[in-house]
Amino acid sequence: MFARTERLLLRPGWAEDAPALARAIAEEAIVRNLASAPWPYDLAHARAFLDTERRPDEASFLIFRRTNGAPRLIGSAGLARNPEGEVELGYWISRPHWGLGYATEAGRAIVAIARHGLRLKKVSAGHFLDNPASGRVLEKLGFRPTGTVAPRYSCGRGAEAPCKLFELDLCRERTGGIALNPCLEMAA
Repeated sequence: MFARTERLLLRPGWAEDAPALARAIAEEAIVRNLASAPWPYDLAHARAFLDTERRPDEASFLIFRRTNGAPRLIGSAGLARNPEGEVELGYWISRPHWGLGYATEAGRAIVAIARHGLRLKKVSAGHFLDNPASGRVLEKLGFRPTGTVAPRYSCGRGAEAPCKLFELDLCRERTGGIALNPCLEMAA
């Protein structure tokens, strides 16, 4: 699967992306906000991530900023199973590209894939409490807080940290003020 937005290209990672991936993510300020990425992050970790076999509902993409030249790797986004077994949205953007709306833009593409491509009914997400910017991205994508803050292990921190949990009901879609329920069509 591939996705193209106004400014981004999302595609699966390939083995030759490992050096660019390792460079883009290798900053503690990024890795500490992820559940499964270790710190320090190196080329071997990038290769292992790219070699990971995934289930069909666990779509994983590298995010490239489209330029006049070759696209530049600026992050990653995808769907994976969280510790509770739910499909969860995850993403990160390299520090030079923070605050430019890339996480929201990539997140919209992933939500569309989850809804229309994978036909999922619900997607979960979460952010560590000390990373409120990620919570703002989730809210822009339509995720709603579940009311739960739970401890979640961060490999990069080497410890648990409080994580605010969110969910997005993909069976409710608003179009032109009319609430649509695509899951009724799926269940038939």
